[in-house]
Amino acid sequence: MDAVTSLAQQECIPCTGEGPALQGHALQMFLNRLENGWSPIHEHHLEKEFEFPDFAQALAFTNRVGALAEAQNHHPEILLSWGRVLITIWTHKLNGLTESDFVLAAKIERVPR
Repeated sequence: MDAVTSLAQQECIPCTGEGPALQGHALQMFLNRLENGWSPIHEHHLEKEFEFPDFAQALAFTNRVGALAEAQNHHPEILLSWGRVLITIWTHKLNGLTESDFVLAAKIERVPR
């Protein structure tokens, strides 16, 4: 089983607001497991842009990601435009990244495009 699949099979765990956000080596270890073009922005959030041939397919993907996010009770920021969806993920209670952010990103990778 590859690292992304392993992350995607986990569930997002609700944040209690306790403990530090991931940084440095710990953050890099999760990023190495994720791969697939996700960028850590200032060690604060994950971001990835998905491209589509038209607005309708971008919207359909956005809706599928929204349903996944609702099921996981972990809600990313989603910017939809013509042929493009930008997803930004972080844990608001900690104002940074947690393991669940990487789990959600891995699950998003499995969403049909």
